[in-house]
Amino acid sequence: MSLWQLILLFVAQLALILMAAQLFGRLARFVGQPKVVGEMIAGVALGPSLFGWFLPAFQQSIFIPETRSWLYFGAQLGVGLYMFLVGLEFNTRLFKQHARSAISVSLAGMLVPFIVAALLCLWLLEQPGLFAPGISYFNAALFLGAAIAITAFPMLARIIYERGLANTPLGTMALAAGAIDDAAAWLILALVLASFGGGISVLLTALVGGGLYALLMLTKVRGWLQPLADRVAQQQQLQWPPFVFIMLLFALSAWSMDWVGLHAVFGGFLLGIAIPRGLMAELLRKRLERLTILLLLPMFFTYSGLNTRLDVLGSGNLLLITLIILVCSILAKFAACWAAARWNGADNPTALAVGALMNARGLMELIIINIALNYGIIEQGLFSIMVVMAIVTTLMASPLFQWVYGRHQPKKTAT
Repeated sequence: MSLWQLILLFVAQLALILMAAQLFGRLARFVGQPKVVGEMIAGVALGPSLFGWFLPAFQQSIFIPETRSWLYFGAQLGVGLYMFLVGLEFNTRLFKQHARSAISVSLAGMLVPFIVAALLCLWLLEQPGLFAPGISYFNAALFLGAAIAITAFPMLARIIYERGLANTPLGTMALAAGAIDDAAAWLILALVLASFGGGISVLLTALVGGGLYALLMLTKVRGWLQPLADRVAQQQQLQWPPFVFIMLLFALSAWSMDWVGLHAVFGGFLLGIAIPRGLMAELLRKRLERLTILLLLPMFFTYSGLNTRLDVLGSGNLLLITLIILVCSILAKFAACWAAARWNGADNPTALAVGALMNARGLMELIIINIALNYGIIEQGLFSIMVVMAIVTTLMASPLFQWVYGRHQPKKTAT
């Protein structure tokens, strides 16, 4: 097949991906779910689990192996830019102000899932098709604990801000706890990636290199970028030279994290946090958000969907494993966060709402498991199980929050 034929086929892939994302996104909104939930399901639907099940020859003729690397590049760029946008929206002031009050909720939301993961791995490591052959119990338990403990922080933030809860005890506690949870989960994933098959030198390189880079980004880079941000604020526009400069920093940051043995998404996230807040950050978000959300993230969901085979869960053993992992994960996270919130003095509806919000895993879960699959930490069976967890827990979040807290929610004043 010629290059032009491959390009035309890839354009057809993009058109199909965009149509599916828009269709499923609108359906999700119609039933009261966030659009991203529909886009996640659209990615799975385009894979072998639905499209490939009904029309296998047609599906394989569109998503051919020759263009898989192109789709992978777009997917990784989308995830990197998405994490950069998450970093831009990360409220460091809120995090500092409410970190202490949220630490117990966050610790409980991590500790209990890690205990559950450690117990589950005693059994799961004996099951075929889940973890990579030869993986240590320690690495398996760490990965599963991070995957269970992680929270869909961007979705959590959207629910809180859309409902006018940002300055309430519930909003501040959930946002701060979610931020701590995700930071810890990413750190643990980084340890697993660095130590899996690499030895102590690789682990030390990742820890020291990643730590020094994070320290540099969080303490010095914002000050270095402040004159540029001041110039953008003075001009009231983000011209192409500073925008290209920031994108070069993004590429350098992603490469640096990959070079020390971590994943490129860490670099995008750290740079997003380091960008000075103000007009430049807002203009960066506006310029990148549409491309990232409308095109690149659907490519990521589709790439994940092409790696997801829900048919493998049809066997009695894997179906049982799926149900056990799903129930244990949901109960562990919900109960731990609810109990910690109550212990901190929250009333019961607020504590239940914290448990409901912290249980959503969404896109953050998909990012973690895609990284683990690419690094060979997990196999197809566990990947598909965790995709189901990401979708189910994200679907649960809004209805469960409305059920436990909706009638207690303060009225949002008109602006």
